[in-house]
Amino acid sequence: MPRSLKRILGISAYYHDSAAALVVDGRIVAAAQEERFTRRKHDAGFPAHAARYCLEAGGLRLDELDAVVFYDKPLLKFERLLETYLANVPRGFRSFVAAMPVWLKEKLFLKTELRTRLAALDPAARPAPRLPPLLFSEHHLSHAASAFYPSPFESAAVLCLDGVGEWATSSAWLGAGTRLQPLWEQHFPHSLGLLYSAFTSYTGFRVNSGEYKLMGLAPYGEPRYVDRILGRLVDLKPDGTFRLDMRYFDYATGLRMTSARFHELFGGPPRAPDGPIEQRTMDLAASIQQVTDEIVLRLARTLRRETGQRQLCLAGGVALNCVANGRVLREAGYEDLWIQPAAGDAGGALGAALVAWHAQDGQGRSVAADASGQGNASGECDAMAGAYLGPGWSDDELEQFLRREGLPYERLQPAALATRVAQRLADGAVVGWLQGRMEFGPRALGHRSILADPRSPAMQRDLNLRIKFRESFRPFAPSVPVERAGEFFELDRPSPYMLLVAPLRDRPGAEPTAPPDDGTAAPQGLARLQAVRSRLPAVTHVDYSARIQTVDRRVNPRFHALLTAFGELTGIPVLVNTSFNVRGEPIVCTPEDAWRCFVATAMDDLVLGTCLLHRDRQPTEHRLRQAPRQFAPD
Repeated sequence: MPRSLKRILGISAYYHDSAAALVVDGRIVAAAQEERFTRRKHDAGFPAHAARYCLEAGGLRLDELDAVVFYDKPLLKFERLLETYLANVPRGFRSFVAAMPVWLKEKLFLKTELRTRLAALDPAARPAPRLPPLLFSEHHLSHAASAFYPSPFESAAVLCLDGVGEWATSSAWLGAGTRLQPLWEQHFPHSLGLLYSAFTSYTGFRVNSGEYKLMGLAPYGEPRYVDRILGRLVDLKPDGTFRLDMRYFDYATGLRMTSARFHELFGGPPRAPDGPIEQRTMDLAASIQQVTDEIVLRLARTLRRETGQRQLCLAGGVALNCVANGRVLREAGYEDLWIQPAAGDAGGALGAALVAWHAQDGQGRSVAADASGQGNASGECDAMAGAYLGPGWSDDELEQFLRREGLPYERLQPAALATRVAQRLADGAVVGWLQGRMEFGPRALGHRSILADPRSPAMQRDLNLRIKFRESFRPFAPSVPVERAGEFFELDRPSPYMLLVAPLRDRPGAEPTAPPDDGTAAPQGLARLQAVRSRLPAVTHVDYSARIQTVDRRVNPRFHALLTAFGELTGIPVLVNTSFNVRGEPIVCTPEDAWRCFVATAMDDLVLGTCLLHRDRQPTEHRLRQAPRQFAPD
């Protein structure tokens, strides 16, 4: 390893959700997913646009970097691929033949591929730029680093759970100061992430993107299949480790997730992606969610007993399962929990850069625990800067965009903007909201958000069908000032990254399973959507829970001011906060992206910085000028 690494670019690519992240002197300067620039959801290609953005954000040229670090080791992955196929000859031949051209073209010779792609970041440079040293981390080490090093904890247990890295599918670590010590790991094909993805595929949703849908569907069902899953598919031990009966799965050697034996066990073939969502689908979702909760909870408890740590950090794709996270927080015995907001493969880019920084002797962490040694997970004390690490535009730059395009708008002072937009929201308007730097990770956290009034019983359905163009059952998250969250939710700590589920305090009316007073049967399945479950019906899931974002004035003052103004008008400082995109598209990045999404949907208003646009004042036919986009595609 080079002796002095100060400016480090981390890269994740070629599997899904590619990203780049820049760390300078141990500080996270910038991070973004490639999909936000290319507008291809879950883009897995080399993150050229994200890397260019990171270099620009750091004021650096490629040849000024001290290292570029890739987030895993492709040769170890190739070893796993070959050993798996050889162990299952001849079953895996078809998928082996399908995989080999990709590996031979790109992944097996990744060092050459990466150098070629890096050199192309600045094709006009003459002479060609000096390429920095190219280093490789390991997949789960990158996850663990992304979880522990930005956390506010001086020491913590670290648990990483995903589909698969090189070989590891689960891993445990002990973080202390600047050191990460590996404790144990579980290997492919026995994977909680792939088990959950198998049910995602079987219930008709897309793997690596439909897991959110399966989690959102779970409360509508009953966990009728838990005993079948634990009795036939999963041999679960008391410590949380497990083995899968691979006769029921086809992902190790085939071209699909589940086998005919799996389909027979659960009563039929996989649901067609456009097929109806039946009670069986909901029951399967409820069942695999309960099994996932139990496995994560047992692993977390085991890690606490083994390490004696009072804090836990989580990363890996499974750490985006906010329902399981809520169970861990309430039941695993830890005093505090911190989850990397970009917990999936995108966060591996950041973790890889941090691995290189902390591998050097004498390199301190940029965030220290408080005097108690426990840290503070409120967001202002961790190293993620609220996850606002992507491209951003100033209020003046946003106004210049509107003037250039000839779009009618009002520019308001920040206090007046909060009051005006709060009134519009209280009147039932749906508002697109773009502020400052884009979020890193899959959640919109008040910089690239669509906002609405949570008091409206019809808002969940309207937002899903008229704005987001997605399934009506998908839940929405509430945003609330951190100092007032306890008034509305059973949550005793901040949740800045929307990665914890907690019950609502206000639960009027009948429980979903209680029979109505008129003697008719209680509503079941998706019919439960029609019930008004609280005074915040648009963010109250059918099990009386919500996925909460707490907003700190110090981290996001403008969004906090809007929530406060809405609370002054309505008595409830809570807003629906969903990502600024429609089904099938990534979250918007640029003001151009935001305006196009605004006019293509039924949103009422758009806020760009301090500029307010009303739908009824926009030109009926308007195409944005074809000016070069920032970080434009090649």
